[in-house]
Amino acid sequence: MNSNNDPKHPPLRDVAQNPEATARYLASVQRVLLKIGRDLETLAHETRVHLRDTHVEGDRWYHARLRAMPVEKSLGQVLKNLNNLTDGLEKSAYKRRAHDEAVVNMAKERKEKELEKWRKKNPQPLQAAPSPPQQGAQIQKPSYGGPTSIFDLGNRESA
Repeated sequence: MNSNNDPKHPPLRDVAQNPEATARYLASVQRVLLKIGRDLETLAHETRVHLRDTHVEGDRWYHARLRAMPVEKSLGQVLKNLNNLTDGLEKSAYKRRAHDEAVVNMAKERKEKELEKWRKKNPQPLQAAPSPPQQGAQIQKPSYGGPTSIFDLGNRESA
């Protein structure tokens, strides 16, 4: 009984179990954050204009700018964090899909590795068909009487 009305059922369990649902959910969150980001960019710009236009009697031309810098920096950091967050959401959706693909392929890979291990432990004997002797070629029988180094090649019989 996996009902959404069940009080013990976590709200995002179904989303977490399905990579497509996870991607859709993260995309919707990303859209909301991007809209908030646009609003924050507008706010940062308007704040910058207002703060830099606020002069006090006795200010030099750069005093308003110096007073505005901490506020501008703070809003800039918020925008940077928001952009990192939206990038992270997109990356998470891709990694979630890759995880499911890896899980599906894991059984195949394990079977292949097990089969390869079995083949290494139990090698099949090579069964080469004996080729008929060619005319004019001597059939050499393996023996201990053959040359053992390049210096012994001079004692070898020529064909």
